[in-house]
Amino acid sequence: MTETGVDVRGPEAPGPAAPAGGEPLRRRPALSPSRAADFKQCPLLYRFRAIDRIPETPSRPQLRGTLVHAVLERLFELPAAERVPEAAAALVGPVWAELVAQAPELLTALFTDPGDPELAEWLASTGPLIDTYFALEDPRRLEPEARELRVETELGSGLLLRGIVDRLDVARTGQIRVVDYKTGAAPRPVAEARALFQMKFYALALLHLRGEVPAQLLLLYLADGQCLTYRPEEDELRRFERTLDAIWAAVLEAGRTGDFRPSPGPACAWCDHKALCPAWDGTPPPYPGWPGTDSAEDARTAEG
Repeated sequence: MTETGVDVRGPEAPGPAAPAGGEPLRRRPALSPSRAADFKQCPLLYRFRAIDRIPETPSRPQLRGTLVHAVLERLFELPAAERVPEAAAALVGPVWAELVAQAPELLTALFTDPGDPELAEWLASTGPLIDTYFALEDPRRLEPEARELRVETELGSGLLLRGIVDRLDVARTGQIRVVDYKTGAAPRPVAEARALFQMKFYALALLHLRGEVPAQLLLLYLADGQCLTYRPEEDELRRFERTLDAIWAAVLEAGRTGDFRPSPGPACAWCDHKALCPAWDGTPPPYPGWPGTDSAEDARTAEG
């Protein structure tokens, strides 16, 4: 799931299923947009999420983002003529029930019980976001090539990129458009570069996978009805590739030494891991070692 929500499977997707009677298979370490952003923000946060895999409880806004994403994905399973606001609203209840069935702890962590009046109010709060989506585009006129598309590709440096694209549109002319839903408000101009980091990541992955630069990157902000459109150039994406290589080199060096330093800032106010952070007088758990090393024999894979 994208940064606007939380994957009900946890901060990281599990690796491939284990053979019958065998040990769980470990996936090769990779970089995702979320984990790259974590490392840039705070290397220790990256370690907690990608290496230690410490569970986190999503906030209600994060979980609402997950729910709205899932509803919009499910909407495109309907015949084109049936993709109307009423149909999307009718999907909220069933999709929420499916999310709770997959991860019952989401309900108990954020609400007292299924009859909690705050739960009904929270579910209703998806309505304005879904209505805004229909004000931004008409899904009856769209036939996406893919939704929740998993992308994985290896750069020339050996860095493996991995992520999930909300939606991929392909025009009759073959031009590619990458679409991402955001349930928050559009960023101020000074913060647009951060917002586009994820989209450039996907554009670079698709360039490697398909040999074509996406014609458009489109961010739909459902809280305020704004759109952010960007047209990447190949030279720009090649420079961005070098940026990712530099981030990964820093990740690998921290993984080798175990020196994932905290970087205190405003985001600490929302961090689940303050009790384990030295910047807040906490003590991290023993470093399990970088995945694949002898000291990480029992550690999970750090993947995106």
